[in-house]
Amino acid sequence: MSLEQDKSLRELIRKAALLNAVTHDGKAQPSVMIGKVLGERQDLRLCIKELSVVINSIVNEVNSYTISEQKSIVEQNWPETQKKEKPEEKKLPALSNVNKFGQIITRFSPNPDCVLHLGSARAIVLSHEYARIYNGQFILRFEDTDPKIKKPSLEFYDSIRKDLKWLGVQVDEEYIQSDRLPIYYEYVEKLIALNAAYVCECKQEVFHKISLSRKACPCRSLSSKEQLERWHKMLNGSYQEGQAVVRVKTELDHPNPAVRDWPALRIVDTKKHPHPRTGDKYVLWPLYNLAAGIDDHLLGMTHIIRGKEHYTNMVRQKYMYHALGWEYPEAIHYGRLKITDAFLSKSKIMAGVNDGTYNGFDDPRLGTFAALRKRGITPEAIKKMIIDVGIKSNDVTLSWENLYAHNRKILDTISNRYFFVSEPIELKISNIPKVFTSKLPLHPEKPESGFREYTVTPDKDNDASASFWVSKKDTENLEQGKIIRLIELFNIEIIKIDKQITVDAVEPKLMTVEAKYSSEAYDDVRKIKAQLIHWIPKGTEVSCEIVLQTAQSVMGFAEYESKKLKPDVIIQFERFGFVRIDEVDQKLVAYYAHK
Repeated sequence: MSLEQDKSLRELIRKAALLNAVTHDGKAQPSVMIGKVLGERQDLRLCIKELSVVINSIVNEVNSYTISEQKSIVEQNWPETQKKEKPEEKKLPALSNVNKFGQIITRFSPNPDCVLHLGSARAIVLSHEYARIYNGQFILRFEDTDPKIKKPSLEFYDSIRKDLKWLGVQVDEEYIQSDRLPIYYEYVEKLIALNAAYVCECKQEVFHKISLSRKACPCRSLSSKEQLERWHKMLNGSYQEGQAVVRVKTELDHPNPAVRDWPALRIVDTKKHPHPRTGDKYVLWPLYNLAAGIDDHLLGMTHIIRGKEHYTNMVRQKYMYHALGWEYPEAIHYGRLKITDAFLSKSKIMAGVNDGTYNGFDDPRLGTFAALRKRGITPEAIKKMIIDVGIKSNDVTLSWENLYAHNRKILDTISNRYFFVSEPIELKISNIPKVFTSKLPLHPEKPESGFREYTVTPDKDNDASASFWVSKKDTENLEQGKIIRLIELFNIEIIKIDKQITVDAVEPKLMTVEAKYSSEAYDDVRKIKAQLIHWIPKGTEVSCEIVLQTAQSVMGFAEYESKKLKPDVIIQFERFGFVRIDEVDQKLVAYYAHK
């Protein structure tokens, strides 16, 4: 007897595959199965090649089921294996030196030059979570002091507020740096008076060369009086763009050239480059380290949580803090977080939207919060993923599947189920002996959610037949005489498969499938492991378009009950995936989240 015919072996593998699948988000791993099988059947050690073929076949079958179907089979056949122990939820580690402060204050400081995307999630979630853990304050601060290169846009102030609200982030206070320019001017003047900063007239390339040689530029040694005179010339507009910049003094021989006498404020010709909020009112604009450093102190920041690419900025800012007699906040610099295949470049997102490559900032190909929201990714899933990663200083690379796994666990418990058939094929079934009524649960584990009910009435004048729509994918392996089951309805036997041959087609196009009623009970086909397929009674179908994460669409029919759905509801099309309903008017339009 071949291994393929060994029923006890097949049942052993099937059990192992199902148990593995329900603990790995519905996908059993063939490599794991070999060790489990050999642990119980050591006599098969000399048949590894043949055994692998059988394992792969059964694993492919098991992985074709939805995770709900897998769980149902396991709980029905091996309930003793399903002792549900709630996993301990990951928590963030304690913040350092919290006892130094009366109240913990954190912040998120975006530049409103684009919408937010998944790359911003770590700073947002960590800062907000810590503020809530310690009953502190979370501040939103718009860093919009670059009207020329990273120019802010009015639409993004509001889109950022909207994204944060969607993420469940409660903002306690909001500040906009373009409202605070006089404050920055006040502290620049103090730094100059303290001989901790100076106005430099050197051209950038000249200063760069001098700095690399660890020498002082000619402007640095001028007296405070002369420096203040230059500063007032900057204030009254005597300098043009590029003619002067304010620098904060550091050691000239600092090992990092980027730290040496760093630039703090520059002139921008706002006649040519008006700011969207202040127009051409101001021409003196602080650079990041001046504005962020001053605000972090004045707004009472206790803990700054940001990427390690900002470590050098901390080093720069500490020179300013020392000169002004301020204590620097606690700084946490986490490692880079990379999401494989996630499109997170703001400049490329903007360019793609502007040239029509993307259909707006919520295009499903993007990693923006707007796109994730449209696809049905929940803010809870984003939060759980970020907390799992935590504040590690080492770099971390994740995949979309890491996010999907969190989202799947959330949606699986709350999303109602419906049938969807892609690329519909007509299935005509004859010899149906009676009227059948099928009650399909909206959720397999929550009977309180209710049912969808469909009645199939055979046409007595036409071979007691009825017609259905089924998915083309479900018909690809059909052959005459094969027994299959329409889920929660009855069993049928395939009689005929009609194909239409067209001149241009490489393969014949499947048009209709004919079958006859076989029996009603599921037990009649369970032993032969008959294929289970979804179905929609012909005449009750609803046209449906599902937009994939590639922006391509899958066309098909959804069941009639889906007409009752509302936009923004997230459901599961069984054996297809989770989708968010977008439109329900002329046809059903949904956006695909994931399996």
